[in-house]
Amino acid sequence: MLELADGRLWAWIVFNVMLVVMLVLDLAVLHREPHRVTAREAAITSAIWIAVALVFNGIVYWRLGTTAGLQFFTGYIIEKALSVDNLFVFAVLFTHFRVPAESQHRVLFWGVVGALIMRGTLIFIGAELINRFHWVFYVFGAFLVLTGVKMLRPSREAPVNLERNPLLRVFRRFIPVTAGYEGTRFLVRQGGKLFATPLLLVLVIVETTDLVFAIDSIPAIFAITTDPFIVYTSNALAVLGLRALYFLLAHVIDTFRYLSIGLAVVLVFIGAKMLLMDVVTVPVTVSLAVVLGVLLVAVGASVLVPAARSTS
Repeated sequence: MLELADGRLWAWIVFNVMLVVMLVLDLAVLHREPHRVTAREAAITSAIWIAVALVFNGIVYWRLGTTAGLQFFTGYIIEKALSVDNLFVFAVLFTHFRVPAESQHRVLFWGVVGALIMRGTLIFIGAELINRFHWVFYVFGAFLVLTGVKMLRPSREAPVNLERNPLLRVFRRFIPVTAGYEGTRFLVRQGGKLFATPLLLVLVIVETTDLVFAIDSIPAIFAITTDPFIVYTSNALAVLGLRALYFLLAHVIDTFRYLSIGLAVVLVFIGAKMLLMDVVTVPVTVSLAVVLGVLLVAVGASVLVPAARSTS
């Protein structure tokens, strides 16, 4: 069996109880009444989630040591950065399906709950595989390098057509969907028959896209540490703050046009680190410096370099 943290089951129990309490507080108290999330509210909530992560990071430093603390912080930064791609998907989905502003938080809330369950499962499977089969590191490393290289190449693909998504076709074929939204409800009963609302349709797509993104981000954190507790907690706390980050950056996210290049470089670096792990040992401090440096350069270039003007 996988070792839980440093052999203490209580750490897992306390952390997951903390997650449940925060999620219940979020839904039952802070967002009990559906409403449009303002930029001010999103900024405060985002700051709270970041503070929670930093406090927990301090606890990791205190209880598990400096190396574990640096590993948590590096994993948190990587996951937070890679999650930015999710924000683009959220924006496209909400625009395409014309999701009411007051219903968007509910979709993202349950999307996060599903993401935590899926990612937790993937992390334990990945940790078990790495624990049993050392060569899995090379598979993860090669996958990350190929993903990063693909992100660096200019895309010639046509814009995503959500209506042609096979998942939507299957969903609509087997589950009747109402013509319009029914407040924040995912299911309604009409004429004695149960119907899904378009909000449930959007939630299903959010969950499936997060699963795709998790396949990239989770191997990246395993390059920093194979401790499942550090991988899971850093991943979970980064994902928990994703909703607030979306509402904070929704209107300016296109400004960071070089961020995808920065993320690609990060993936290539981490993948190469995994492939060369038996030849070169890269300290976690160096990994953290590279990740932060690349991301800061990408964001700085996005802000300082003028966007190219259209000649059409």
